[in-house]
Amino acid sequence: MPVSFRYIRCLATLVIAYSMAINIVEVTWKGSLRAAFPDPSAYSAFLGTFSQYTGMVTIGMMVAGSTILRKFGWGFTAKITPKVLLASGAIFFSLTIAPGMWSPVAAALGTTPLMLAVVVGAVQNIASKSAKYSLFDPTKEMAFIPLSPEEKTKGKAAIDVLGKTVGKSGGSLVQQALLLSLGSLAAATPYLALFLGAIILTWLKAADSLSNQFEAAMAPEPEECLVDGEGNLDPISRC
Repeated sequence: MPVSFRYIRCLATLVIAYSMAINIVEVTWKGSLRAAFPDPSAYSAFLGTFSQYTGMVTIGMMVAGSTILRKFGWGFTAKITPKVLLASGAIFFSLTIAPGMWSPVAAALGTTPLMLAVVVGAVQNIASKSAKYSLFDPTKEMAFIPLSPEEKTKGKAAIDVLGKTVGKSGGSLVQQALLLSLGSLAAATPYLALFLGAIILTWLKAADSLSNQFEAAMAPEPEECLVDGEGNLDPISRC
């Protein structure tokens, strides 16, 4: 079954949305990280620990990814990454925008809302990166299967190269525009949270549409009914 331009557009939306979302999440989290660790050595040490945990979690997720894909299907697996970003992003940005709301929780844990935001942001980044490598990338590559050879060559080049570039550039452009107009990252954070939510909802909508199209494209073609010389169905036909 040939795919449509809508299929390519949905696939490109997934790549652009991920690149924009992760760009916004990382910049905002690192802003909180610098506030919590003003000393460069402490900042670098935290990032080193963060990288170690990212690698370990990614390895574990890559082992589990094939099982998740096989058991739950393409659509469910493709929507895990945006859902992880949406849920963790809601907690992280609420900690950043309204730290007072989390003060009782932070006090009960023996920490501060800022440090809690740093930890939640680290968990969010680890989860989103590990989900990308173990779930997002495999489902994205599988989505190219129904394409014709020409569509695979041109579409993959455009989506992988231009999609990532547009996503990262778009995320940076939005942040720079907000910083220039509002003057600080703290003032821009509420708007970044709203923008991130809109991106992820668009991502989920595109993933849902692509899931239906992918399943339709991968469905086997109906077998042609066979008839004998008298017009009766052949007994070996599955019709």
